Amino acid sequence: MKWILHKAATRGHVQQGWLQSYHSFSFGGYYNPERMNFGVLRVLNDDTVAAGMGFGTHPHRDMEIISIPLVGNLEHKDSMGNTAVIRSGDIQVLSAGTGISHSEYNKSNEIPVKFLQIWVLPNKMGVTPRYDQLSLKVSDRYNQFQQILSPNPKDEGVWIYQNAWFHQSHLESGKELTYTLKRKKENGVYVFIIEGSVELNGQKLTKRDGLGVWDIEYLNIKGILKSELLLMEIPMK
Repeated sequence: MKWILHKAATRGHVQQGWLQSYHSFSFGGYYNPERMNFGVLRVLNDDTVAAGMGFGTHPHRDMEIISIPLVGNLEHKDSMGNTAVIRSGDIQVLSAGTGISHSEYNKSNEIPVKFLQIWVLPNKMGVTPRYDQLSLKVSDRYNQFQQILSPNPKDEGVWIYQNAWFHQSHLESGKELTYTLKRKKENGVYVFIIEGSVELNGQKLTKRDGLGVWDIEYLNIKGILKSELLLMEIPMK
């Protein structure tokens, strides 16, 4: 097994008035040559957007963009004519393909919105842009892995142009889970602890820590405290 640990306090940090963002990988004004990506996982931003504020219209191309709201409501508008609001328990995907513009705003004028913004490099370039979102049954992730994303449009969760699988779990203290990789030779796993504390193959992780592992067939995860985690299986090349 090979692994790389990203403690929460070592992430890049941007504070610009209405936006507070922590970057697990190089992004915008934060550059770290040792943190450019983990396989095809290019961006993992932990964003907090002030009430009534947000990202104005901006373009993307040839990237799979996934948003996972943690607190509050995030409004999305794009050049395809989509207008939607995503909430805690939802997942949103945008396949930028040949090019798309969109904006993201905090729908509330009273409370901040917190969400994870994730970029994955696609395995197919120049596709027709597409948008999708899905409301998930949060109870299906208690002490088990709930699949929220895959490469298959007919599978559970949303889908993207990449051989990647995302799962979320709410794990009670003392509970243990084993995750078996879908593609053992090609893929690795990046685990991000949203809340709580877990032990992963002997390594203790706490809130907002990230651990990337590869050259493995499975992972053992044990809850130390009541925890919430995001597990992303992605190609390493």
